[in-house]
Amino acid sequence: MSRGLSLRRVGGVWVALAFLAGIASATLWLGSVRAWDRHLSQAYAAGFTVYEALRLGVPPGDQISIAPLSREDTATATMGDFTRLPDTPKPGYVTNMSILTRPASPTDRAVLTLGIVSDELVYPISDIVASSDPIPAGRFGQLTRLLATYCSEPVIFARFADKPWQRIDGTDIWGCNTAPADLRVPAAIAAIIALAALLTHVGNTTSSFENFAQALRVRRRVGGPESYDIEGPTELRSIVAAVNSYLEAERAQLAQRAMVLSGVSHDLGTPATRLRLRAALIPDAALRGKLEADIDQMTGMIESVLTYTRSEINAEEPRQLSLTSLIEALVADYQDTGSPVSIRHQDPVVIEGGASVFMSRRGHSQMPDERRVLVTARPISLQRAIANLIDNALKYGRRAMVELQTDAETATIIVEDEGSDYSVADIERMMAPFERGENAVNVGGFGLGLTIVATVANQHGGTLRFETGAKGLRALFSIQRT
Repeated sequence: MSRGLSLRRVGGVWVALAFLAGIASATLWLGSVRAWDRHLSQAYAAGFTVYEALRLGVPPGDQISIAPLSREDTATATMGDFTRLPDTPKPGYVTNMSILTRPASPTDRAVLTLGIVSDELVYPISDIVASSDPIPAGRFGQLTRLLATYCSEPVIFARFADKPWQRIDGTDIWGCNTAPADLRVPAAIAAIIALAALLTHVGNTTSSFENFAQALRVRRRVGGPESYDIEGPTELRSIVAAVNSYLEAERAQLAQRAMVLSGVSHDLGTPATRLRLRAALIPDAALRGKLEADIDQMTGMIESVLTYTRSEINAEEPRQLSLTSLIEALVADYQDTGSPVSIRHQDPVVIEGGASVFMSRRGHSQMPDERRVLVTARPISLQRAIANLIDNALKYGRRAMVELQTDAETATIIVEDEGSDYSVADIERMMAPFERGENAVNVGGFGLGLTIVATVANQHGGTLRFETGAKGLRALFSIQRT
């Protein structure tokens, strides 16, 4: 037997891989967040520098350029028509903003007027305007941080107090080209893929156990191989190997039992034949009849035990059949011999139609009477079980009524007798092997009929139970449909 991977080892590997995938995803996520924080902080600091450069009239630095507008462009900017200025986006969206500087005296108040032209959006500056930051440079830094957040490259026009309008270019700091790569989405995707792979492996492993359990669960009903393939993890291989060994031992035991009983039946055949010949020579007719009855009872008992053993061995191959046709054919055979056996047909199913604008009443239709109930079963065993129930109903009652009831999962054959004096407890006691009723002297049989029926019901995933009917006892023989 080839060895597979142990669940403990595979589980440890998958847990380690999931742990590493989680660390990698968290590292990417946190690294991306920190990179963006540095980028936004740099943009905020650049805003401080630009504000001080505008206020003092000094160069802002290497990565930022401030250039005054021409006389014509200054007039255009003063009128607030920033989209008409050269080198601005077309079409452009203008965001206007004013920052009140900190006065040196009650009468010394200066205003920084800004016009921001973008090709994508009008910036939400309400949070900046309502900010409690008392430093004007800090508010300008919040503006440049906002520009970096949206990864945009707008054109900024600024005028400090009565100074000329100037054009500010700081895309090397807050532009999209300098923005770090956002790895949060790839990190989340990597974590989801790792989790999906882990869950898929767990699902495949558990499904292998569930499939094997399901195969064992329906084995008695629909049959199965002599042995199951050994595959999957080590633990499942050990279970399958143990089940195969058990099935092999059970088959050998049942085959040995059937062989012994068949041998006994064969060996008893010769002395039984001699006994019949010798009994035929007895001149006393009454004594001869008793001996022949004892011989018939002995051979019949052996045949009944063989029948019960064959039902236990379960050698018949299941196949799909029409349970309706099987019952109808069996009842017809009894009726041909004059036995009082009949079928109780169910009422037709009435389907109510929908309302119509042309009719005041709803339409009705009926399902066709020829509704065949298909099951996967062993036809010979099933026929023997139903026949045993009908025979019991005829033995202990005056007639037998057969009915078939079905739902989505089960099919129930109901055999009701008429005039039986037995209770449910009495008939359930007779389900044990070799148990017979009080009138066993007057009826034939060896006490294995109900035992065989219960065995066949169990082989088909069903049950055999009894209840009190309107005229006698009702035997309910249920089997699984699928």
